[in-house]
Amino acid sequence: MTPPERMRALLARPGFVAMPAIWDGLSAKMTRAAGFETAFLSGSCVAASRLGGPDLDLISFAEMLNSLEMARGAAPDLLILADGDHGYGNAMNVQRTVRAYGRAGAAAVLIEDKITPRALTAAGKPSLPREEMRMKIRAAVEAAKDSGILVMARTDCRPTAGIEEALARIEMYVEEGADILFLDSPKDEEEIRRAVAASKGRPHFAVLSPGADRETPTQARAAELGLKIGTFPTGLLSPAMAGMKAGLAAIAAGGSAAEAALPPAEFRRILGYADYEAAAKPFVLPT
Repeated sequence: MTPPERMRALLARPGFVAMPAIWDGLSAKMTRAAGFETAFLSGSCVAASRLGGPDLDLISFAEMLNSLEMARGAAPDLLILADGDHGYGNAMNVQRTVRAYGRAGAAAVLIEDKITPRALTAAGKPSLPREEMRMKIRAAVEAAKDSGILVMARTDCRPTAGIEEALARIEMYVEEGADILFLDSPKDEEEIRRAVAASKGRPHFAVLSPGADRETPTQARAAELGLKIGTFPTGLLSPAMAGMKAGLAAIAAGGSAAEAALPPAEFRRILGYADYEAAAKPFVLPT
C-alpha cells in the first residue's frame, strides 16, 4: 500500500489518532520507534529547528520539502502529514507543492487560507477571500490525483472573520473534495462541535498543545467531541529545548552532561550504531 492508502486505512479505523509533531530525521525516527504510525511535519517545528525562531512565514517550500525528505529517509514507515502552509503562492504554486510532497512520499498535505506575504507583525492571520481559497483547494485536490496524497484544508479565519465564515469555508472545502478538515483557533467546545458537523463525516484535525488562545481539549475529550486527529506542535519540541538548556547549563557549570542525559548505550542504540554495523558488514573487505 502507498502512504496515502495507508493513511486512509488508519483514519477509517475507530478511535482517535494522536499525531506527534516532528521536524527532522531524528524526531521522525524516535516517533516511529515509540509506536506511532503517523506524525505531522510541522512548519512551526521546522522553523524553530532551522531558523531558531517562530513560525512567521519565513520557511520556504524548498526547506519544508527537504525536511520531509529527511524525515522519510530516517523513518520510511512513518505516515507523514506535511505542512504545505499556504501552498507557497497561488493555485499553481499549490499544485506544485502538492505534487512534490506526493512524490516525496507524504501521506497527506495541509493547505491553509492565510494571506501571504503576511503583514510585518506576529499578530493575527488575515485570510484570503473565500472564493479565492476555493480555487486553491480545487487546485490541490486536482494535483493530489497524481499520487493519491490526502488534502487537509485549514481555515485560519476564525479570529478575524468569525465562526460563521469559518464554518462556511469548511463546508466549501468539503464540496471541493478535501479529505481532512481543520478549524484553527476554535473558541470553545461548541465551535469544535459545529466544525466537526460541517466536515460532513470527514476527519477533523485539531492542535492540542496547550498555551495558545484556543480551546484545547484532552485527547479523550477531543474524541468525545468528534475530532479524529490531534497534533502537538510543542509536544516534542519543548522538551527537546528544555533538554538542550539543561545540557548547556551542566557544561557551563563545569560538568559534562545533564542529569537527564541518556546513558551512552541508549544514546547509541537510538541513533542506530548497531544497525549501521549490521548493514555495512557485507561490504567490509576481508582482513
